[in-house]
Amino acid sequence: DRAAARSGKRSAHANAQRAGGTDFARVRPLFPSYRPLGLVQHLSTINWMACVLAAARARSLRLAPAALRAGLASQGAASGGANGSGGGQVVVVTSGKGGVGKTTTAASFAYGLAERGHRTVAIDFDIGLRNLDLHLGCERRVVFDFVNLIREECGLRQALIKDRHNKNLFLLAASQTRDKSALTESGVGRVIEELRDQFDYIVCDSPAGIESGAFHAMYFADKAIVCTNPEISSVRDSDKMIGILNSKSKRAMEGRAPIVSKLLVTRYVANRVQGEEMLSVPDIEEMLGVEIIGVIPESEAVLRCSNIGRPVIADPEESTAALAYRDFVARFLGERLDMRFLEPEQKGFLERLFGKK
Repeated sequence: DRAAARSGKRSAHANAQRAGGTDFARVRPLFPSYRPLGLVQHLSTINWMACVLAAARARSLRLAPAALRAGLASQGAASGGANGSGGGQVVVVTSGKGGVGKTTTAASFAYGLAERGHRTVAIDFDIGLRNLDLHLGCERRVVFDFVNLIREECGLRQALIKDRHNKNLFLLAASQTRDKSALTESGVGRVIEELRDQFDYIVCDSPAGIESGAFHAMYFADKAIVCTNPEISSVRDSDKMIGILNSKSKRAMEGRAPIVSKLLVTRYVANRVQGEEMLSVPDIEEMLGVEIIGVIPESEAVLRCSNIGRPVIADPEESTAALAYRDFVARFLGERLDMRFLEPEQKGFLERLFGKK
């Protein structure tokens, strides 16, 4: 009886091997301690491997065997992912000119993505002059910052700050006591790759200009949101930044597909555009040759929300700026929406009579 039982087990084991075919022989050396038992005998090796890969991805690719990690990396590249690594996407919010609303946009953009269920982390690259923590209302909870993480003075979990209102949103704050020379290509790259494994989107809030902070913010990007005001000097600086994105990013250096850039027009005043005091949306699009993904009207809500530490997109009063930012996030995620707030608002009789705004 015992001999018959052993023979039956050997037969079942042989059947399981035959079901997996050559895949079983290729995979078996990676898991020498694996022995099919019970229900596993009746599962195909391919299904069993799918479970193992899912578990490895969920915990961290760094915990998987080296050979398995290499296989996953090649699988991600072959699948044609947006960034070629199968991880989260890096999106930089940038412009050439200061004061156009980059940090306001980065806060609302990151919040909007997280609100739609995407795990999102926002990184402040403005070393020495951080403001993103103020816009997200977590300035008093910064203990470790981006530079501490680059210098390996803390772990990723210690530096990340979870948003109080949005469970999918995290912040990596800039240092206020260091200068931009603290940023290094290798250090920033290591942090970005670690974040790719854990988040769907990494939103990089770039400082103004084209110095070190702005360079490191855009270097690892897969996509770019270029903010511009509807006036000629801002548009010209944005044109310069688009050229840098196309020529000096890591993608450009490696000969890969270029960064996908989109324009976001901020501080738009329809009355002034109608009076030809500001550039129109078609004028800006024609001058830069880049698709406009959103138009954010000038609004008092921007100052009000920054003073209370809330992104404009989360404005409880449903301001025009909040609605425009929601439209922008929806378009970024692939929805087709018409542009709003491009025409002057029609005032009623009483508003015209008493000058009510």
